[in-house]
Amino acid sequence: MAEPEETCAGKADLRLLRAAVEASGEGILITSAELDEPGPRIEYANPAFTIMTGYAAHEVVGRTPRLLQGPGTERAVLDRMRAALEAGERFQGEAVNYRKDGSTYVVEWLITPVHEADGRISHWVSAQRDITERRAGEDRQAMMVRELHHRVKNTLATVQAVFNATARSGLPLAELTRAFSGRIASLARTHALITEDLAQVASFEGLLRAELDPYDERGRLALEGPRVVLPSELAVPVGMALHELTTNALRHGSLADPNGRLHVAWWVEEGAAGRGLRWDWHEHDGPPAAHPTREGFGHRLLNKVLAAQTGAEVDVAFAPDGLRVSVRMPLPASRP
Repeated sequence: MAEPEETCAGKADLRLLRAAVEASGEGILITSAELDEPGPRIEYANPAFTIMTGYAAHEVVGRTPRLLQGPGTERAVLDRMRAALEAGERFQGEAVNYRKDGSTYVVEWLITPVHEADGRISHWVSAQRDITERRAGEDRQAMMVRELHHRVKNTLATVQAVFNATARSGLPLAELTRAFSGRIASLARTHALITEDLAQVASFEGLLRAELDPYDERGRLALEGPRVVLPSELAVPVGMALHELTTNALRHGSLADPNGRLHVAWWVEEGAAGRGLRWDWHEHDGPPAAHPTREGFGHRLLNKVLAAQTGAEVDVAFAPDGLRVSVRMPLPASRP
């Protein structure tokens, strides 16, 4: 005797529904309705769920979804979920779960009740998605926004300090404007180097070349040293110091003489106090380096600002054929 047409259609619909659920990229769990332990009990898990958690379907059927919870699972989220389900409402939330191998992942749930004809809840259907990478991206973005706010605040304070120091120099207005514009342009170059790097750092060589490359002609410049990266809180004062040294060399030092040369060497030192960046700025074959009759902004930057902001030790010598500057500054501990 042939099956009724409605029964055949119903079976075809169920096969299509099962195929769709099994092909879904989201984890699907179907559990019994009871909320108190040992329930709810898992009655079905699709392939995407097994891939996400590392559990085979036969390892979870009959057990409770609580097996995925652990020390890092947020209790407040579970409490909100329990309150929604007790009220017969659907729940959407995120929490830390644990795979079979003990590793963690961040899951996003959408749990929906299934009602009988009389309105009673018979099952819960939970659609689950691994959002670990998305959450990590959001955390990185939030950190970068905080870093940007911090940097903007510090930059504005730096601009104000540079303006005040430049204004106190007693320079004629045209020269004062030129000096201030040059310092702001240098600050902008440093920030451009920092923001171009995903890690928000700038290399020491990059800071040097941002200042000196326009004057690298006829082999007058010799720059040598390993790759050393500086976080923004070090890169900004170092960039400003290099700008002042470059400006001084162009106006009064080796770069003001066609035969003058500049040699900058840097290396990383390991000592009892930790890692440090050592760099030497040596000018040769230029005019004699005269002792300044007053403390200008560049000299003050090296001796006070650089030391205060980076913890650097600065030694300045006025040699017969050019300026000598030696700096040792602490570096943050290497990241594992």
